Parts: sequence; structure tokens; C-alpha cells
Amino acid sequence: MSFPIDISEEAGVRYLHFGSRWIQGAMRIARPWNLELDYTKEMMAPLLLRDERRFPRKVLLIGLGAASLTKFIYRNLPLAHLTIVEIEPRVAIAAKQYFKLPEDDKRIHLVIADGAQYMLGTEKKFDLILVDGFNERARPGELNTLPFYQACRTRLTEQGIMAVNLIGLTRGVQDSFIHIATAFDKRALMFPSCDSGNVIAFATAGETIEIALDDLRERATDLKEKTGLNLLPTITRLEQSATCPGGKLVL
Repeated sequence: MSFPIDISEEAGVRYLHFGSRWIQGAMRIARPWNLELDYTKEMMAPLLLRDERRFPRKVLLIGLGAASLTKFIYRNLPLAHLTIVEIEPRVAIAAKQYFKLPEDDKRIHLVIADGAQYMLGTEKKFDLILVDGFNERARPGELNTLPFYQACRTRLTEQGIMAVNLIGLTRGVQDSFIHIATAFDKRALMFPSCDSGNVIAFATAGETIEIALDDLRERATDLKEKTGLNLLPTITRLEQSATCPGGKLVL
């Protein structure tokens, strides 16, 4: 059954909805390249975890929404090539018409397909996989299964990191995280939930990540100066949550 795609605007922000109260994406009209929603900012935390000079070069985004993550990466990481998998062609049309999705065939490859099926069928490798796909009831369906996360693991490079938005899974976030942890041999981490209730999970299977929180702050300060993205509050929440014993993030 097809769902409606609605566009709304309030206080200078344009929102994408799938016929429900759930916000599927947002763009501040005066700053279309910026990340408006807190959870999208936190999904960019992998930029702090690897060598910025070479990470990431190949990015896969599952779920287009309002193209917020796509636009941020496109603008701020000019060496990155993006593959976007979106199941609903009308979302892609809305992203181009209302949310300034760039049309650049050299750097952006848009695939209209089921994200889970794409992962199970592709042979490509990616440095960064961002999973943010939901239906009109804010449910991820097959994107929240052990086989899907196992497929994501096999498609990551040695430097590769996966980031997953677990919104809409309030009662089952821990169960969802268990799938991720199992697929990645427990090399996974859940950030403390942000104010919106979104929980972002990260996982890797390649080179070990071990970074002192002080070094993370330094990288976050540099990232803020270069892109305007402020992840310093995220690092503070990490420290307060005791997620990083000994003052180090290890993944």
C-alpha cells in the first residue's frame, strides 16, 4: 500500500513526512547543506574515528530521506563518492524538488532498490555505511536483521565503519543492538540517546579504533572549524555515560 509523502514548513525548517507525525528528514531552508536534526549529526561521528585524510572515500547510504547526510558529505568531503539506496522513487523525487539533492553523476549514484536486498547482492566495498531507512510507521523492517548486518560487515573495507539510526525501536533498541553486536563480534557501540530519542549505533570489523576522549575533542574542534558540525556535546555525553572506561573509546 502506497503512503503519502508530505512536505511541511515551520520556523524556517522544511520537513519530510510519510503521511504520519514521524519526521523523516529536515532542512533549514537558509542553510540547506547543514545537518538540522541531532541524530544526523551524530551519524557523522565516524569522521572522528579514522584518519581524516583518507576516510571516507566510498560511502553507502541506505535510506535517502531529505538527503541531509548526502548533502553534508557531498559538500564537506569532496573526495567521497556516494551510493544511495532508496526503496521509494517518490522520496528521491521529493529530495530533488524540495531538499536540494545534488545531481552529480560523477559522485552520486542513486539506486532505487530495497536496501536489504541491495546489501545481500552487491560486491562493492565501502568505507562508511550509513543505515537510516524506515517506513511510514518508522519501522526499519528487513534493515534490522542479523543477515542484513552480517552483509554490511562483509561490505566494509579494513577502515570501514557502519552507523545505524535506531529510532522507532524504543522498546527493542537493545534487541536490535544485539543483532549488530553479533554480526560484528561485539565490536559495536551504542551512543547515549540524543534528545529526540534516537540511538545511534556504530560497528567495525577492521582495524582497531582506540582514541582518547581528549583526542576526540581535538578532532571534533577541528571538524567544527572546517564544516560547522559540532560533535563536542556528543563527546561530553559519551564521557558522562561511562561508555568509554579509562577515558578512551575502543571499538
